[in-house]
Amino acid sequence: MRTLLRRIGTDSRYLIAGFPLSVVFFALMVAGFAAGIGTVVVWVGVPILATTLLVARGLADVERRMLPEVLGRALPRPRYRPAPETAGWFRRVANPLTSGQSWLDLLYGIVAFPISIVTFVLTVVWWAGTVLGLTFPLYGWIVAAIPGNQGGLAYVLGFENRVWVDMVINTVIGVLFALTLPVIVHGAALVRAGLGRAMLTGVAELHERIDDLAEGRAAAVSAEANALRRLERDIHDGPQQRLVSLAMDLSRAQRQLSRDPQAVNEMLSQAISSTRDTLDELRALSRGIAPPILTDRGLAPALAALASRCTVPVELDLQITGRFAAAVENTVYFVVAESLTNIAKHSHATVCTISLSKIGGILMLTIGDDGVGGAHTAKGHGLSGLVDRLKAVDGELAVDSPTGGPTVIVAEVPCG
Repeated sequence: MRTLLRRIGTDSRYLIAGFPLSVVFFALMVAGFAAGIGTVVVWVGVPILATTLLVARGLADVERRMLPEVLGRALPRPRYRPAPETAGWFRRVANPLTSGQSWLDLLYGIVAFPISIVTFVLTVVWWAGTVLGLTFPLYGWIVAAIPGNQGGLAYVLGFENRVWVDMVINTVIGVLFALTLPVIVHGAALVRAGLGRAMLTGVAELHERIDDLAEGRAAAVSAEANALRRLERDIHDGPQQRLVSLAMDLSRAQRQLSRDPQAVNEMLSQAISSTRDTLDELRALSRGIAPPILTDRGLAPALAALASRCTVPVELDLQITGRFAAAVENTVYFVVAESLTNIAKHSHATVCTISLSKIGGILMLTIGDDGVGGAHTAKGHGLSGLVDRLKAVDGELAVDSPTGGPTVIVAEVPCG
């Protein structure tokens, strides 16, 4: 109930307080635009139009500050392009005319005016109907006692006991207005706020989305580059060194084959053992590139296999079914793999929990442990690459790991 009343109050304040703003906005925009266009042929109109657009920007900012409370979400402010540092005085004066958003601000001041009138009238009428109808029993006696008053609706409908009938009728009307007040007022607020969002922040939202995509692309490139460097280092430090040693052993065995067959036999045994170790390392590295179990059987079996190899006991709660896009499955898999590696190396935990569920179009991954805490995503730490890996698929990562523990990692991965 309290939330409903707060919503009604917020919407009503927006519509009622926004009406005088809309009147001023409309008057200034029409006057400024007409004066500017009328005198632009003699160049006087250029500063007039520029000033009008700057005023439109200021009034639009007032409107933009009111929109988040109605729409329930933060909205970005548009980027107004500044004049070049080397621009002359006329270029600086005329700079607002080069901004498309400034013209949208002006257009909003004109277009929003008739909508503001309608929404303002609806709000006032519904509030008046609610308040006057519900309080009629308090003042109905006074109205009925006014000399010459023939009665209200009861008189029109032909009832004799007009005071009581008027009370009943007006109270019922007040109840109807009160019941429909939240819907009417909220609908009116959404209509006006929707227009404001489309014209005052729509371009800014597109710019913000482009920035997010560019940041995600850069994060994907960074994550891929880091993965390739790590793979190159692992191959160089592991299988490559073993293969070099194996080649040296085989060359030595070849030279001694005729002189000392027994020593050659021992060398070949060592070479076979080294070959097996190298194959094991290559298999481990291949799991870091594209785990066969993930490709063949899906996310749940792959996470179960990860959990079984972890040196810390892992409790799994996987509430998912079916397959997801390859990028999504790979991201979730590697987030879990990196997190488990970090837990095994640094957390000193006795138990780890992994929960994965699908909420709408989002995969929610939660990883927790009872270790010493202190985990974070700063560069040089075990979780530093996860942020970039998640940004590559428009995901998000949150880490809560106070000193002394416990640690909770929450990842959101859009899965369409």
